[in-house]
Amino acid sequence: KYRLSIDDNIRFLQDIAANANTYTSIFENPFLQGLKKLNEKFQTKIHINLFYQSVDEKFTLSDFPDTFRKEWEENAHWLRMSFHAYKEFPDAPYKNATFDTVKKDCGLVMREIKRFAGNALLGPVTTVHWGEVNIEGSRAMRAAGYKGQLGYFNVDDDQPAVSYYLNVEQRRHMKKRFIWKDVSEDIVFIRSSLVLDRTKNEDIVSNMEAYATSPSGLPPYVDYLIHEQYFYPDYGAYQPDYFEKIETAVQWAKHNGYEPAFLDECIFK
Repeated sequence: KYRLSIDDNIRFLQDIAANANTYTSIFENPFLQGLKKLNEKFQTKIHINLFYQSVDEKFTLSDFPDTFRKEWEENAHWLRMSFHAYKEFPDAPYKNATFDTVKKDCGLVMREIKRFAGNALLGPVTTVHWGEVNIEGSRAMRAAGYKGQLGYFNVDDDQPAVSYYLNVEQRRHMKKRFIWKDVSEDIVFIRSSLVLDRTKNEDIVSNMEAYATSPSGLPPYVDYLIHEQYFYPDYGAYQPDYFEKIETAVQWAKHNGYEPAFLDECIFK
């Protein structure tokens, strides 16, 4: 199975809110429209991790209208939303945060998703911003219902760890497994298969095929990760082939026998 996971989301919601009096559908927003076309073509299931507040601090999820709730619910079979962080900066905001801090921010985001989109858009999986949180933070997310927590789990290299509270040996174990449960905390960790905005379009297929000859082999569950901001021309690191990269990755998954599915449909039954 596979899914598309998108981090750092807030701008598309800010746009819909700003145009709430003219948009007759959430899919008039260009970003969400692109995701819907992807689903229509490949049936891809898409998970969106949300900030509560925009970078310019002029918008929060509390400002988003509930007038589109029925449309959100009609698309819940392929679209999910979850907590990511209060806002984009500072980096790794929960690395040393308390249980109560993470609980508060997580609750803010989840409450607003329920209000404007309904419970059907929620699920038991998320990715915390930067994938860095201490054990108290992971416990707070688990208490909120997020028993699946996704990261990179880098180790023995110069890349950011993006590994929650896991120690070096646990991260090495994750590198072999893709999916691993910390039974003492009742938390399932999932390793992202490929970060698309860090990979050139022409390198996506070779990166995925390299798994076949690696010790871990092909992922049992492919999680493609990309970040929202690379879609926008005014972003400093704008990637004009944003959706082309996603389609290249999804086509590889389809060609190799992977079917679209949310994580909870596979590992929490």
